[in-house]
Amino acid sequence: MDYKSAGVDIEAGYASVELMKEHVKKTMRPEVLGGLGGFSGAFAMSGYKNMKKPTLVSGTDGVGTKLKLAFLMEKNDTVGIDCVAMCVNDIACAGGEPLFFLDYIACGKNYPEKIAEIVKGVADGCLQAGCALIGGETAEMPGFYPEDEFDLAGFAVGIVDEEEIITGKELAAGDILLGIASSGVHSNGFSLVRKVFPMTKEALGTYHEALGTTLGEALLSPTKIYVKALRSVKEAGVRVLACSHITGGGFYENVPRMLREGTRAVIKKDSYEVPAIFRLLQETGNIEEKMMYNTYNMGVGMVLAVRPEDAERAKAAIEAAGETAYILGRIEEGEKGVELI
Repeated sequence: MDYKSAGVDIEAGYASVELMKEHVKKTMRPEVLGGLGGFSGAFAMSGYKNMKKPTLVSGTDGVGTKLKLAFLMEKNDTVGIDCVAMCVNDIACAGGEPLFFLDYIACGKNYPEKIAEIVKGVADGCLQAGCALIGGETAEMPGFYPEDEFDLAGFAVGIVDEEEIITGKELAAGDILLGIASSGVHSNGFSLVRKVFPMTKEALGTYHEALGTTLGEALLSPTKIYVKALRSVKEAGVRVLACSHITGGGFYENVPRMLREGTRAVIKKDSYEVPAIFRLLQETGNIEEKMMYNTYNMGVGMVLAVRPEDAERAKAAIEAAGETAYILGRIEEGEKGVELI
């Protein structure tokens, strides 16, 4: 009896590390100390001494049941982007610059090429966010996960000068709300998605004219990473007063999190066009409109508030970073919350 006969292949683990090294190397930053394979990752902070009060910000999340689609479609090279996005977007929301990322992959059986595909996606996400992939863990857990399935989660650390942390405390009536377009469903609400659409290769492989792609490709589109867009706004000299990453809970749960007491957000639903994937989801599942806005991003992955005189400059900065921006509405005085009109 040995470990391999119990279902854990140590040699496959070694092979996975070798295959992923080429992807991890692409994400390295000058601050990273040491190489892949140590017991921990080291990141030098000496380059941030110019900040008055350097403050670390962190985020952790997973991909959720969107992974079920990846299993069915046998496409594992983009869910890593989702994992990174869910973490670094929260850091960017606080005004932070993501520095480094660590991933955790748990699987029923370690197939080295598959693990390398997953890590490639993680590395691609790190490159988009400008952060280094400095470590991680691959856990082979036979009997806990089916052999052809895995789970994926991550953890990111960023930095911001304390005086530049986005808190919402400066919000005032008349401030303008901007939205940055999403790439689709992102990584939330997939338990409902899987109830609405048949989870079969045939259904996911069906081309939809309205989507311009297959259903599976539209649903598996990786989550947008907004780090560069928010950095562009900052570099344009615009102060972001408040910011919300629209994840699980949609508009109704997430927008109020950016508000201070005594302010409310008023968002015009017709200020942008809701992407076709959400219309198809709503119609197919006979889902009430309020539930859609209470579950999904509905085409807006990030909402930020700026002074009225900065709105057009912020919008231009977002577009210069390659993203699509909308002027969604405004801040009003009133009970803390969000109103969609």
